[in-house]
Amino acid sequence: MVWEEWEQLKAGATERPSTRMQIDQLPAEGGGSERDLVVNQDDLGAVGHDAYNLYESLRAGTDIAGAGMNKDGAGSTTRAAASLTSHGFEMGSALKLTVEIWTSQADTVLQACAHISNHLDFSKKLHSQDDADIAAVIRDGDGSAVTVSEIDKYFR
Repeated sequence: MVWEEWEQLKAGATERPSTRMQIDQLPAEGGGSERDLVVNQDDLGAVGHDAYNLYESLRAGTDIAGAGMNKDGAGSTTRAAASLTSHGFEMGSALKLTVEIWTSQADTVLQACAHISNHLDFSKKLHSQDDADIAAVIRDGDGSAVTVSEIDKYFR
């Protein structure tokens, strides 16, 4: 029974026109405009600034290992874990492990935010200089900068 159904499906597939892959694109004529990809420096700066603000907020709010730190540098959660363990409660080691995992994952998110912020700040500075250097070299017949769309024609 299953075999018959399989044979019917195969026969039906050969009767249908074949499917081919097609990449979405603008229509060949009259469907679009000549636009260049544009990323404004202000956009990069805003995302970098938001990443920095998120970093600062997370740094201040996710440190459960250091919260309520005493003169020895142990946070209240770490001290609670040690106290529970010393009184024979298994929950103490579980709490200590929770703090370690939380701290590790919070540090990973903090590093990602710092990386995003630093990278966008760096990209903003680097690429603005690149743009100025390239614009000084590549000029159209009238002295204006050549658009990316115009340059792209040479690679087809």
